[in-house]
Amino acid sequence: MRIKSGVTTRAHKKKYFKLAKGNYSAKRTRWRMVKQQVEASLAESYIGRKDKKGTFRSLWIERINAACRMNDTTYSRFINGLTKAGITLNRKMLSEMAVRDGASFRKLVSLAQGA
Repeated sequence: MRIKSGVTTRAHKKKYFKLAKGNYSAKRTRWRMVKQQVEASLAESYIGRKDKKGTFRSLWIERINAACRMNDTTYSRFINGLTKAGITLNRKMLSEMAVRDGASFRKLVSLAQGA
């Protein structure tokens, strides 16, 4: 007796078609195009997740730089001063302080300038 693979194939294709939902024209209805599009999209989304980290880091640096310039220094001098003072805060925390808590950020700037 021969075993047919219809159920397995349908389940496999169903997964791809579900991922292809929202694409334009044949890229969501025709199997060959769906397969190509979904594979390309998944690869692109992986790259995007990695890129997002760098985008956020540059946003934090911009915020820190803006706050530094309001306190009469530059980003590079500020970071260099923090390093020499032995203060290890990451850019995310520094940007949060710059945005939400100006007073403590000013103290950090004065510590960095003193170092």
